[in-house]
Amino acid sequence: MSDVTHILDRVQQGDPKAAEELLPLVYEELRKLAAIRMANEPAGQTLQATALVHEAWLRLAGPEAKVWNNRYHFFAAAAEAMRRILIDNARRKQRPKHGHGWQRVDLDQVNVAIQTDDDTLLLVNEALTRLEQEDPQKAELVKLRYFAGMTIPEAGQALGLSESTAKRMWTYSRAFLLREIKRLQAADDGSC
Repeated sequence: MSDVTHILDRVQQGDPKAAEELLPLVYEELRKLAAIRMANEPAGQTLQATALVHEAWLRLAGPEAKVWNNRYHFFAAAAEAMRRILIDNARRKQRPKHGHGWQRVDLDQVNVAIQTDDDTLLLVNEALTRLEQEDPQKAELVKLRYFAGMTIPEAGQALGLSESTAKRMWTYSRAFLLREIKRLQAADDGSC
C-alpha cells in the first residue's frame, strides 16, 4: 500500500492530521499534471497551473470531500475536479460571446485540457456529458485519459479493467464523442 493510499485510509477514518499530510505528498504530482494541462492554453489565459491545483484541492478536501479507495481513485477525482474547473472557466469567459462557429475536432490529435480553445472545450464537454449518460465507465475512461494524462493501461487499471477491455472502450468512446461533436456542430450551424 502506498503512502498516499495509507493516508487516504486515515482521512476516511476521520484523522484530522491526515489531510495535512496528504497535500505535500500529492501536490507536486498535481502541480505537474496542471502545468501540462495549462502549458499551451491560448494567450490571455487567466487561470494558472498553481491556481488550478489549489482550486482542485479545495474541491477534493473541502466540506463535500468524497471517500477515495486508493491513489488512482484520488487522482481520478483530481482529474475530474480539474476538468470541471476548466469547463467552468471556459463557460465564464464565453458568457458575453455568442454565435461562434464550431470547428472540426480530431480527438486523436487534441488533448482537451491542453491546446484547446474555449469553444472546443465546451463542445467536447457536452459530448462527454452525453457519453456519461449512456455509459459512465466509458466517460470515466475518457476523463482519465484526457484530464489525468493516463495511458490506456493506467486508466484501465484505475477502473479495474483489463488492457484489452480498456482499448475497446477507448475506441468506442472516441467514435461516440466524434459523432456527438459532429451532431452538435450541425445543430449549431443550423441555428445561426
